[in-house]
Amino acid sequence: MVSTTGELTASAASPTKDPSRTAASATAALRELLPPDLAAADDLREVPPADARALTRVLLRRLAALEEGTAEYSYVRATLVEMNLSLVRFAIRRFTAHREPQEDLLQVGAVGLIKAIDRFDPDLGAEFTTFALPTVLGEIRRHFRDTTWAVHVPRRLQELRIVLAKAQESLAQELDRAPTVAELADHLAIPQEDVVEGLTAANGHTAGSLDTGTEDDDRPGRLGERLGEEDPDLSRVEDLVALKPLVGALSERERLILSMRFCEDLTQSQIGARLGLSQMHVSRLLARTLRRLREGLEED
Repeated sequence: MVSTTGELTASAASPTKDPSRTAASATAALRELLPPDLAAADDLREVPPADARALTRVLLRRLAALEEGTAEYSYVRATLVEMNLSLVRFAIRRFTAHREPQEDLLQVGAVGLIKAIDRFDPDLGAEFTTFALPTVLGEIRRHFRDTTWAVHVPRRLQELRIVLAKAQESLAQELDRAPTVAELADHLAIPQEDVVEGLTAANGHTAGSLDTGTEDDDRPGRLGERLGEEDPDLSRVEDLVALKPLVGALSERERLILSMRFCEDLTQSQIGARLGLSQMHVSRLLARTLRRLREGLEED
């Protein structure tokens, strides 16, 4: 978020040629509508919370009677925003577990407050706080849903993540251990595949940097320096496992030739001398054996 809360609330007012004169005239018009104790306040935006509720009702009715775009409409609207920012601060207390800066949440909540002011109908008889609080909370939740995920995932999975977190906490207290996927699925009456998908999606909420320092005193350094790498010998292990039954199907002489050539590292002439064969015969036997093995691997 770039703008400050003051800039945000100031944007609720339309530009005028003389802001001080507009504010003074609008304040004077408002004071005529207020009880004597409220009318005597130095600044209507700094009245105590108990008086702010009564003043908010008066201002909302006044706002509904004004023409949008006028100087007085803009002043009344901005005053309502400033007076009710305490409602936004109350709302963001529910999100203290998040790492999002409080100033950013205050700005997002102020946007929700402005929407509530614009949509509120004082003739319906409802309290403004009852109407505004869900609007502010919804705006903050929308902010978390749309901007704070490291990896974008569908809204369905974002909501499922919250449900799973609550279910995990409830079952952990009941079972005195972490619940399994099957237990979570039974508790929520959803397929196990959905549980796995939701738990996997939860990993996309935050992402760590590879440049983050580790807390291990024995091996300090960046996280990226301690992550595992692809081991090229793993493919060799797979080849050896695949070759084992093929080598076992060879004749004893063919296995002996392979052993002397690749384990003892003997030349074809040396192998022939041991077995009483010519170097050419050994070459043909070795080529035929390797071809059989290669064809067997390709079939697998």
